[in-house]
Amino acid sequence: MSIWKAILNNLPEVEGPSQKFLSFKEKLKWTFVILMIYYFLGLLPLFGLGVNALQRFETLSIILGAEFGSLISLGIGPIVTASIVLQLLNGSGILKLDLTRPEGKKTFQGLQKLLAIFFIIFEAAIYVLMGGLAPATEFAGTALYSQLQLVLIFQLFLGGVMILFMDEVVSKWGFGSGIGLFIVAGVSKSIFIQAFNWLPGPSGLAGITYSSGAVPALFQSLTAGDPTTAAIMFATLVSTALVFAIAVYAQAMKVEIPLSFGMVRGHGVRWPLSFFYTSVIPVILVSALIANFQLLGRFLQNAGIPFLGRFSELSGQPISGFVYWLQGPNLLRSVIEQHTIFIGFAPYLQSLVYLSFLMLGAMIFSIFWMQTAGMDARSQAKQMMSSGLQIPGFRRDERVLERLLNRYIWPLTIMGGLAIGFLAGIADITGTLSSGTGILLAVMIVYKLYEEVSKQHMMDMNPMMRKFMGG
Repeated sequence: MSIWKAILNNLPEVEGPSQKFLSFKEKLKWTFVILMIYYFLGLLPLFGLGVNALQRFETLSIILGAEFGSLISLGIGPIVTASIVLQLLNGSGILKLDLTRPEGKKTFQGLQKLLAIFFIIFEAAIYVLMGGLAPATEFAGTALYSQLQLVLIFQLFLGGVMILFMDEVVSKWGFGSGIGLFIVAGVSKSIFIQAFNWLPGPSGLAGITYSSGAVPALFQSLTAGDPTTAAIMFATLVSTALVFAIAVYAQAMKVEIPLSFGMVRGHGVRWPLSFFYTSVIPVILVSALIANFQLLGRFLQNAGIPFLGRFSELSGQPISGFVYWLQGPNLLRSVIEQHTIFIGFAPYLQSLVYLSFLMLGAMIFSIFWMQTAGMDARSQAKQMMSSGLQIPGFRRDERVLERLLNRYIWPLTIMGGLAIGFLAGIADITGTLSSGTGILLAVMIVYKLYEEVSKQHMMDMNPMMRKFMGG
């Protein structure tokens, strides 16, 4: 045990600030620096890369904050995986760490970093050896091919470790966490490119080539007298804005339970329980499950056993089988293109199956996450009791708190899971810029960041920034 403690205590880490309180300008500076480094690393291609079979999984790359084919192809995947595994082990009682004590927190953080490094090596090897990111096929069967594989694995490892320490820099010197920053950066870049890219894209319905971005394509199609393409671009922009607005509104919804301090009369707090009680974790897990089905389906098709369905050789999209029904069609675009809502039974059925799978999957994962990640009523009651809180007018008893919390936590877990699955599905079906899951992630992260900044730095920020933040 002493060996493990020695390893955990001697892991390399970013030194935190010596002062307790960092100014708004200092945090903004470090957050901006790390963001620029992240974007720069995403532009560096992997040396020796020939085949990038992962580039078609754009949705997965957005969720992982990754840029497949670059130095940061792993993104935040290893860090998030390590965090989820440790939280599940600790929440289920398999790994017993008291996170209320400094020693328990330090052990948890050391284990998380060690596990993240393991997953960086593991995922880098899987990506390369399974052919996701592989050297050029003309070198196959030669010694150079194996050497290039090792070079690719080393580059992925290097990029993964850089992301790990950049996350630490943001957590200690910047706003929020690096994980949240990288996800928001990836989603924002995706939305910006899809909205304002002026480079030529596919030909429109009238055979005219428009820009890839929705905004320039909207004005170009209006100028060219192509109302169908203009309507598609306008609908894309409006649906994106609506999903953003609904996500922000739903994120602000919460139930506040009045509690009092048992030892101090007349003083109390309100314990907030968000409508999205388990946050966006359920829809991330469902999206990852769908991505894994697609990866497995493509592997089986390449092996000559298309058990899960077939994929198009041109677009790489599912065209039949189980994986076809787990893909959200752009229903709104089809309706506008055909100028009628009667576009056939299949697209509506596919949309219904996809939406139902997302909602039910998100609900199941929401319940699973609530029970295993220490978010159940019993765990929350213990946390409240350890903070000296109790229900006003009731005796100090953990069982009373647990019964009260059960009235709220179970409905919020189920309804929140269904709602976030529905919102992500609607975003995909209506063809929003970027993916529905990515938009939800960005909204929730930015909203929490806004709450943190407005609470801690409202007095020391620039007056114009304070006015913008609502201060």
